[in-house]
Amino acid sequence: MLQELKRFKPVAEAISLLLSPHAEVIIHDFKTKSIGAIFNNFSKRKVGDESLLDEMEKLRDQEVFPPYFKINWDGRKMKSVSALLKNKAGKAIGMLCINLDISKWEEMHHFILSLMASKVEQPDVLFKSDWREKINAYVTTYLKQHGLCLESLDRAEKRKLLLKLWEEGAFATKNAASYVADVLQISRATVYNYLKEQS
Repeated sequence: MLQELKRFKPVAEAISLLLSPHAEVIIHDFKTKSIGAIFNNFSKRKVGDESLLDEMEKLRDQEVFPPYFKINWDGRKMKSVSALLKNKAGKAIGMLCINLDISKWEEMHHFILSLMASKVEQPDVLFKSDWREKINAYVTTYLKQHGLCLESLDRAEKRKLLLKLWEEGAFATKNAASYVADVLQISRATVYNYLKEQS
């Protein structure tokens, strides 16, 4: 391995330690066209193996190669990024490659999507009398349509939302006022005052 490349080894090792066990970090030596150093090896390559970077060497004017995807020997998907390593004279002498194993995150992503996906409608027998669910659904829709967040609503916005709920018939149920007060984080007295003003 070129002596000039050895100064990059601590950087490569530090990156591998930070992202361990999910990232493999490799230093390729352009002079020998082989792997000069490898940390957290999960690709079954070793120091001295051929780098197979003939095409990349033609692109020495490009210092960083944007993230790209690779498949490991065991089928795991990896997201990789590469950067040229230069000597003090500015000549490209090698390449640093970081291979991030994203297979577990992909599994989690698919799990979350499947968990959140719902093709089944709410059963009427359970929800047709659930006025709380109807209030929740209306509040959620209202906030999305107006680009608002429940926690950041000011007094005027809460009053406006409350009156919209009243127009939708949300207060037809006996305990609705108390529930809406809890949802909007205001007192029941405030709810009644807003409704009194409306009438």
